[in-house]
Amino acid sequence: MADNKAKRGGADRALIALTEKYEVAYWSKKFKVTPAKLKYAVKKVGHSAKKVEAYIKLQKHRAADKSRIALGEAYEVRYWSKKFKITPAKLKAAVAAAGHSSKKVEAYLAAQKAAKKAKKAVKKTAKKTVKRKKAA
Repeated sequence: MADNKAKRGGADRALIALTEKYEVAYWSKKFKVTPAKLKYAVKKVGHSAKKVEAYIKLQKHRAADKSRIALGEAYEVRYWSKKFKITPAKLKAAVAAAGHSSKKVEAYLAAQKAAKKAKKAVKKTAKKTVKRKKAA
């Protein structure tokens, strides 16, 4: 974007000027990122809008990929099963039930654990009442 279009060539429109507040606001809104992330991307790859856009897309893709569980990769199965403290077979079953998102799988496992705990508590109270009846 150019300040004075009469004095500059068309190439200026494809460049991001970090010194201009309105440009930072425009480009950050266009790429749907914060101004800080935009500034970091510009410093990383240069002032070209195309390069910055490609870099931001790549970062978003990587972030999305990191939060997904790929069962086809053995190292990912090892990593996630160790992280959730379950066996790889249980991890595969949880992914089949909840989907590939690590957040969904974590929520699914937490719900399963809570249900198991509640069931155990009910059994324990039932045993106590039976013991009391026998003692009386």
